[in-house]
Amino acid sequence: MANAGLPQGILEYGPPITHAEAGRVTAAAEAKARAEGWPVVIAIVDGGGHLVMLHRLDHAQLGSIEVARRKAETSVNFKRPTKVLDDLLQGGGPGLRMLALGDACPIEGGVPLLRDGRLAGAIGVSGMQSAQDAQVAEAGAAALAEPEPEPGRTARAPAGQATLACLKDA
Repeated sequence: MANAGLPQGILEYGPPITHAEAGRVTAAAEAKARAEGWPVVIAIVDGGGHLVMLHRLDHAQLGSIEVARRKAETSVNFKRPTKVLDDLLQGGGPGLRMLALGDACPIEGGVPLLRDGRLAGAIGVSGMQSAQDAQVAEAGAAALAEPEPEPGRTARAPAGQATLACLKDA
């Protein structure tokens, strides 16, 4: 049972996202970005913050590659959407402590990826305004909750898109 023995509301790390799951999440995020006409970079990390998949749509700015990865890492490391940290920072006062987090990226657009109520990884999106990045990330995250496609069918990147798959299913 997820969260057994943990205080209520504490999110538990679970088994890492698989390559196939990362592909589904990326495909759903890309579909949202394409529907809106947003050239973005999509990064998927596992529960340890290690890159599983990186996908840059045509015309996405190169600086967004690193930002998307860092948004995903921050989301998985802090077990929450990066918007929470963004809101704390924008609130000023004690929220300015977010600036001392070193490699954290307190910018909206990073979202945890949950499987069976446990943290499997995170998605980070960059390339548009932060709220738009978050819409793309949420669309991707929703795909992990959907049933797996039938065997033999996998999500594939459209031709002409750069996809880096760093890990494969074990």
